[in-house]
Amino acid sequence: MTLDQRISAFVKLGNHLANLSQEGFDSLALQARLENPWFTEENVKRSLTGISRYLEEAKLKQWTSAYSLNPREPKTVALVLAGNIPLVGFHDLLSVLISGHRAQIKLSSKDSRLIPYLIKHLIWLEPEFEKMITIKETKLEGFDAVIATGSDNSARYFEFYFGKYPNIIRKNRTSVVVLTGQETTENIEALGEDIFSYFGLGCRNVSKAFVPEGYDLTKLLSSWDRYKDIIHHHKYCNNYDYQKSILLVNSVPFLDNGFILLQQNERLVSPISVLYYEYYRDQTDLETKLNRDADKIQCMVGNEKPATVPFGSAQYPDVWDYADNVDTLKFLENL
Repeated sequence: MTLDQRISAFVKLGNHLANLSQEGFDSLALQARLENPWFTEENVKRSLTGISRYLEEAKLKQWTSAYSLNPREPKTVALVLAGNIPLVGFHDLLSVLISGHRAQIKLSSKDSRLIPYLIKHLIWLEPEFEKMITIKETKLEGFDAVIATGSDNSARYFEFYFGKYPNIIRKNRTSVVVLTGQETTENIEALGEDIFSYFGLGCRNVSKAFVPEGYDLTKLLSSWDRYKDIIHHHKYCNNYDYQKSILLVNSVPFLDNGFILLQQNERLVSPISVLYYEYYRDQTDLETKLNRDADKIQCMVGNEKPATVPFGSAQYPDVWDYADNVDTLKFLENL
């Protein structure tokens, strides 16, 4: 199968997702939600929309044009997929298949319905993919390379078991916003999308804000009213109640609008329902703070450098936006 054939199949898959019937979507979303209560209809739709946006012919051709992706001896790449947000492992699957290699997949128990649905439809569109994809319910074996995603803790196990193979092993990451005080009301409202989408569970979700000294934090809380219904999700609400109780018991100052808590903290990764913030004096101080955590930051939201991601768009990366800034296609090209 040529690269053009592989691209064509994924373009058709993107069209299918973009035009999925309401009945088809409802059935798929229900399966996902029954398996994982965090996978609401809204979040499944957001994920499918994001995938369909980068499965466009022009984007796929632009993305792959810089690589040599017709291997004479295709390798088998083991994929250990995460399950924090819907279909978070799809980009790795796409990368392996578009590069001409075989994928041996270990699904997350938190997301074992959505990926198989996409695989089944992809094989229907291009039957040649059937011999390139294996889903393993037991031990991974007979592979040549590994791409594994998990927490900092699971990454230690991955490095122990897979360290002798060519590998990409991803750990915990999160995203931040850099505010200057010059943002518009629309910017701050859009920031809510970067914070609240997927309940804050993704590595591209903003979990911390860097703000200039003297910044009025109350205008953040008052700008996110359209996200207030998030508190009606029982798991999110349980986290909110728990985190608020801990702060109250420990007499830690915080700001609260009824569905998110703002806490001053130098740490980077905040719990669900909490947004950390940290003040900076000037640009030099800001760069020092960002460099301190550079290896844990997935992306920076804001209008001015060093931020590179516009407000409201953190959860819609392009196909060439690699997790952890590790070029997956270059890795696969060099196998």
